[in-house]
Parts: sequence; structure tokens; C-alpha cells
Amino acid sequence: MIRIFTAVLLIVVVIMGFKQGIAMFNGNEVVLEMFGKFNFSRFWVKVLGGLTILAVIMVLFPQTYVVGNVLMASLILLILCLQLSIMDIRGAMIEVPFLLMNLALIYFQYPTVKK
Repeated sequence: MIRIFTAVLLIVVVIMGFKQGIAMFNGNEVVLEMFGKFNFSRFWVKVLGGLTILAVIMVLFPQTYVVGNVLMASLILLILCLQLSIMDIRGAMIEVPFLLMNLALIYFQYPTVKK
């Protein structure tokens, strides 16, 4: 049962992470507006988008699963901290469930690897 839950959670994280990474990399207006509050240039938003896509790809493979999840959780934590730095509590709280999903994936480990 835990493996099924982990597999579903993994699929959700991969889809959401890839969607967000593509939006960041392509310079979606909403994303650029959000990062504009932190004085991030378009270049740095693309870099973060590329790192997000890299993390999503790493999560798919058992050998790099933990590193990919840690990278993705770190990027989410960065956004959360940036939101708090401008006192956007609502924006920061929106990031918490995504951070918890990556931490849960690290805890439950890769779904198809025998323990």
C-alpha cells in the first residue's frame, strides 16, 4: 500500500515539477512577475527552471532519486524563504505542501526498489 502511495505521489511531483520548470524556463508571465518581486532577472528564472527540470529528471531514476528530491526541496525552500523575506505569508504557505511532498518521497524511498 505504501509503494502505491509513493508511486502516485512520485507521479504527481514529477508532473507538477515539470510543469513548473517549463513555465520558469519559458518565462511565463505569472512566474516572471512572482520572481520580479525578488529582483530576479529573466536569466536567473531560466536557471531555476532548468534546475527544476533537472531535479524532476533525477527523481525518475533510483540512482539519483534522493539527490533529485533534495534539489527540488531546496528550490522550493528557496522560494518559500524568498516569499517570507517580502512578508508574503500566503505565498510561503502555498509552498509548504510541495516541500512536504518532496520530503515524504525522500522518507518513503523509491517505490520499486526492494527494501
